[in-house]
Amino acid sequence: MDNVRELIKYRSSIRSYVKRSMDGEIKKGLIEFLKSNVKGPYGNKVRFELVDLDEMKPEDANSLGTYGFIKGATHFIVGVAKKRRRAMEDFGYCMEKNILHATGLGLGTCWLGGTFRRSNFAKKLNIKENELLPAITPVGYPAKKRSFRDSLIRFSAGSKKRKKWGKLFFRTNFEKPLSQDEAGEYRAVLESVRLGPSASNRQPWRIVREVGKFHFFCSSTRGYHKLIKGIRLQNIDMGIAMAHFELSAIELGLSGKWVEIKPKFDFSGKEYIVSWAESN
Repeated sequence: MDNVRELIKYRSSIRSYVKRSMDGEIKKGLIEFLKSNVKGPYGNKVRFELVDLDEMKPEDANSLGTYGFIKGATHFIVGVAKKRRRAMEDFGYCMEKNILHATGLGLGTCWLGGTFRRSNFAKKLNIKENELLPAITPVGYPAKKRSFRDSLIRFSAGSKKRKKWGKLFFRTNFEKPLSQDEAGEYRAVLESVRLGPSASNRQPWRIVREVGKFHFFCSSTRGYHKLIKGIRLQNIDMGIAMAHFELSAIELGLSGKWVEIKPKFDFSGKEYIVSWAESN
């Protein structure tokens, strides 16, 4: 994926769309990417489908509404993951890659984890008992002017606000904030993580840098994982952070790999997710 850091900066949640068909070549390229993007860092397989409402009967298309949050969209990327360990992280990782790819094609997107008719989309994809539908995104051409509802949602969610470095990134342990200067060549990588989208813009990721490693933790909002049965929205957010970190590191020529090695310092109140081990 080219210019990933610029795509991360440019991407925003689009809720108002021009109601028009997607260009044939763009649609073909997007579908090909969805078919190839099927495995996350933990090895869990996911599957994605581009749902085109224009190809459906009006009554069926209407059943896939998003409660007024999305206006004018005729296409949705819908994803499915099996009920396995770290499936939410793998799903978030892969879906964010879909979103960044769509952004590069000039298309708008918007993560939807709760405000859509999940059961109707699940029926459309013939979801099995051992599968989950964690999230979807509309995808299409952004309207030139945001609707009033769109602007109100963005304001309520604080979409343009991001936590400061000292609240997200640390060195050695959680007692010492990591400065941008101390991040060195990983400064731009961590900034890409900071700019990532998250449920209600809560940014649950916390990263601690040790020599040769970056440890990822989820600082969960109390009760948030109980909102939707079987689906942990903030673990999906962690997958988004992992995608931003890895893709930005690759773009900058910083090699490494994901490993699970719990650090020895105290991280009480946070869930250890994974570590990025730098390669020499």
